[in-house]
Amino acid sequence: MERGVVHPWLAPLVVIFKQHADTENAAAMRAYMKDHFPFFGIKALERRLLVKQHIALHGAPDLAELPSIARSAFALPQRELHQVAVDLLMKHARQLTPEHLPLLEELVTTKSWWDSVDGLAVHVVGVVLKRYPKEITTWNKRWVSSKDLWLNRTAILFQNRWKDDTDRALLFANIDRHTAHTDFFIRKAIGWALRELAATDPKAVKDYVGSRKLAPLSVREALRKL
Repeated sequence: MERGVVHPWLAPLVVIFKQHADTENAAAMRAYMKDHFPFFGIKALERRLLVKQHIALHGAPDLAELPSIARSAFALPQRELHQVAVDLLMKHARQLTPEHLPLLEELVTTKSWWDSVDGLAVHVVGVVLKRYPKEITTWNKRWVSSKDLWLNRTAILFQNRWKDDTDRALLFANIDRHTAHTDFFIRKAIGWALRELAATDPKAVKDYVGSRKLAPLSVREALRKL
């Protein structure tokens, strides 16, 4: 698709979002997201209802079109459109294959913030890698060793819904790699990933936390439900 051209499936939705814009909501949402993105001011429930209505009129996008729709959405400024792309990928996650991992990496590192990265990491990347475990070593190594903190966060979080299938050794190694990281989002991710594992293996998490020097934030998050 030509650079700067809105994908045909997405274009009518952009018009609808403009019609439902709310400047008061937009200001509050922008402030909540630390002024990183402009917003239409459409809250999540309304946004998803508008997308559902859009699909009823225009049909669901083909799987083959998802990459170009996602890239087109992320090229636009308003955060709600990025969130539409993430929602679409989450909905179709079980249909995605390792061929889509470069796209997912691209989106994780595009206009990155916790809301898009976490949805992609946990509900898309994690689904793909669980279905194609032979891909884990290559992509995990790439992400955990990256200089991009959002790829580091992806490596720490992608097993968050795997429960007892979590590769504990891999998770702990990924965390060990970043225990000295000073960024809030890495420290928070470490705690979150450990808390998720604690739901099925509390002893492993207690033993791990007790044997490492983790940031207080990570420890609080890890043990919060124990």
